Amino acid sequence: MAERILMTNGKLKVTDNPIIPFIEGDGVGRDIWKNAQAIFDKAVEVAYGGQRRIEWQEFLAGKKAFDKTGEWLPQETLEAIRESLVAIKGPLETPVGGGIRSLNVALRQELDLYACVRPVRYFEGVASPLKEPEKTDITIFRENTEDIYAGIEWEAGTVDVERVITFFQTEMNVDKIRFPKSSSIGIKPISIEGSKRLIRSAIDYALKNNLKKVTLVHKGNIQKFTEGGFRKWGYEVAEEEYKEEMLAGHLEVNDIIADNFLQQILLNPEKFDVVALTNLNGDYASDALAAQVGGIGISPGANINYQTGHAIFEATHGTAPDIADQDRANPCSILLSGCMLLEYIGWSEAAELIISSIEKNFKSGIFTADLAFGKRAYSTSGFSNQILSII
Repeated sequence: MAERILMTNGKLKVTDNPIIPFIEGDGVGRDIWKNAQAIFDKAVEVAYGGQRRIEWQEFLAGKKAFDKTGEWLPQETLEAIRESLVAIKGPLETPVGGGIRSLNVALRQELDLYACVRPVRYFEGVASPLKEPEKTDITIFRENTEDIYAGIEWEAGTVDVERVITFFQTEMNVDKIRFPKSSSIGIKPISIEGSKRLIRSAIDYALKNNLKKVTLVHKGNIQKFTEGGFRKWGYEVAEEEYKEEMLAGHLEVNDIIADNFLQQILLNPEKFDVVALTNLNGDYASDALAAQVGGIGISPGANINYQTGHAIFEATHGTAPDIADQDRANPCSILLSGCMLLEYIGWSEAAELIISSIEKNFKSGIFTADLAFGKRAYSTSGFSNQILSII
């Protein structure tokens, strides 16, 4: 009988037949999910001889949800993920104009998924702008709930922004707003708790995966108390909680200014194992790193709360409406994110089957259109069928 995944004494309790919610996604989500689900199911069947099986349950979000329910993010979907702990989703369309600023951000905020985890690695055979893309093997831990993504801002010319600026000028003696009459204002909250729990998760991940270096990426030379605080609190976590690991040589924590980091991942990517970043810097860095190894189409991602066990694994690309329903999209982002899900619940054998099959596809020159570059371009289903034949 299918059962929900539970968190017991800080560890996930997963039966052989777990219930996992999925959100198909909008646009190309309709193409990639149906193919990905077939691959997940076969990998699980082969890896465990039919003894394990995932009970997939669909819930709605995005345009599909709006068309059926009038809501972009139904409460039923949030509650299902809260109860099931683990979920996976395709790309979601966000409404233009008012309403939800971003469905992805809303899910992260509502479920307090504070760690955006993005492993970036190279697959042999994939075209890359780098001469030695195989040197890029970095896992990003991006803080997911604070920074400018908290959405605290006021538009230029409004009564509210005038009140905010007046407060800054009269109560806080701020005299550095160069054009107060025409400025919009945004607030950037960075907390001790938010920074430490993210950096702690990054260090735990590094130790669990035998990775030695954890790098704190920040802009603390300019933003002394927010970005600088992130750096300071990161070193505090390392020194107070991981002193023995550092003394034993199992852990090394360092830091780097964000703009220098963006240079070094091009020049010396092998210097980095795990990197912890604030929200905005992590957004920039994850897409930049994805480009180094072939693009966002093969970039997986997860949003995780390691304290509660809640996690949403997701395709990191957009809905690509120009190719939706044409069987042309690359399924690898959702496939590799699904592998992260399988590893998260302890089913790494099934994940390995999928990853090795993707590797074999690429080595054989089997690519979807985004990676073909003049070679034969396989359809979403054609690429997926090749994987199914290998598993």
